[in-house]
Amino acid sequence: MTETPLSGPSDIERPRRRFLVTLPLVAFVALAGLFMVRLGAGDPSRIPSALIGRPAPVFALAPLPGLETRGPGGLTDAELRQGRVTIVNVFASWCAECHDEHDALMALSRDPALVEAGVTMAGIVYKDDPENARRYLGQKGNPFARVGTDPAGRTGIDFGVYGVPETFVIKGDGTIVYKLVGGVTDATRPALLEAIRKAAS
Repeated sequence: MTETPLSGPSDIERPRRRFLVTLPLVAFVALAGLFMVRLGAGDPSRIPSALIGRPAPVFALAPLPGLETRGPGGLTDAELRQGRVTIVNVFASWCAECHDEHDALMALSRDPALVEAGVTMAGIVYKDDPENARRYLGQKGNPFARVGTDPAGRTGIDFGVYGVPETFVIKGDGTIVYKLVGGVTDATRPALLEAIRKAAS
């Protein structure tokens, strides 16, 4: 009686196994390529916003408890349609980049040209503990005439916020004309000031 020799994987199974072994490598190469394309896509602060040229979303945010502001507490969309340019900064005390940009926001709030043009600054506290946010502004200074709290991030979603910080320039009729993703820095300040100048003219 002849014995049947033991055989390895069939001709059909071999390519299948090779495919399964190389699949993770193919996936890794594809992801690496995608990341390289995104990294080379340019300045992330120039991410376009679908809201540019459109009215600010409807919202009504409660004031930050215990914070004194130059204007009434809280922030609503109606206050963005008072005939003056408003800079709206979305921030949080837990955000490192918000800490980095804070001195630049303080400088903007005291800029004589902006003050003379009637430009106001408003802050939206994004998904932050109210006590932490109040302490943050108390320690670092408050550049905002008005501050509203967005604990669930609902208004941030309506504004198309990707993450904090983000800054919007809003014309006196409530139209969003500019969006800065990321902090106000020496590199991003010129474009922001130009957008404010155009919005005020």
